[in-house]
Amino acid sequence: MRGRIRTVVSVINALAIDTEEWFHSELLGGQRPPIFQAAEATRQVLDLLDHCQTKGTFFIVGEVAERHPDLVREIFKKSHEIGCHGFSHHPLSKLNEDHFREELRRFHSVMEGILGKVPIKGFRAPCFSLDNRTKWALQVLVDFGYRYDASIFPVKLNPHYGVNGAPLRPYRISMKDVREEDPSSPLVEFPTPPLRLWRFRIPIAGGFYMRLFPSPFLHWGLKRINRDQPFLLYFHPWEGFSKTPRLKLSMVNRFISFYGIDSALKKMEFLLNRFKFSRVDRVLGLE
Repeated sequence: MRGRIRTVVSVINALAIDTEEWFHSELLGGQRPPIFQAAEATRQVLDLLDHCQTKGTFFIVGEVAERHPDLVREIFKKSHEIGCHGFSHHPLSKLNEDHFREELRRFHSVMEGILGKVPIKGFRAPCFSLDNRTKWALQVLVDFGYRYDASIFPVKLNPHYGVNGAPLRPYRISMKDVREEDPSSPLVEFPTPPLRLWRFRIPIAGGFYMRLFPSPFLHWGLKRINRDQPFLLYFHPWEGFSKTPRLKLSMVNRFISFYGIDSALKKMEFLLNRFKFSRVDRVLGLE
């Protein structure tokens, strides 16, 4: 599939690489076999981005950075943005404000030890866990100097994540109601927009949804989103890694966790060759 880059759409979209271990997925029910593959899986993604001459934002879990400092240096050296994906990958719903502050302190301490005084501007909550129940996290992000968040999933498909009624395009997020825009807010929110078809909102911009749908449908749907706005495409390196262990799970969780892994990296390359992407901070004008 690799060849000359073909770009159809001129809008510049945001690319988020959620850099975590395969066992950080909530659907694995806390199982953490001592098999560490984040570095190998992420370098596979780095090679693809080099080939496609694309920069993105790597939202890194602190545990991964602590275990693989050379990986963080490699990502930074290649001029990708470094963002925060928490320290332990615990959803905000499993933390309180004090625990979250400690997670960010540990993350920044590890990053400073690896990169020095590099500003971290963007946060992405594990499992899209920012909603009005966890809006207290927004003030913590402001206190730590963050300039944007990329955690809102504006579709409510299950009890675990999603915010019905949230804007679909980047907005200044209200500290009182994450569904509201506040021009005076210090934080910009970049939600993961769904495809709007009639009354339906269909998630397609990454993760399981990207693995589920065929490439022609993804191309068509993302072009449709680009008629009105940029989109944020997210990808977990383990989702395109052939060595990702397949654990025994319920039929539904196994399907969501592992379906399409063998073709996910090719789909990613397909999209990188047909859309323009850049770092989240650059798309938002916050570089």
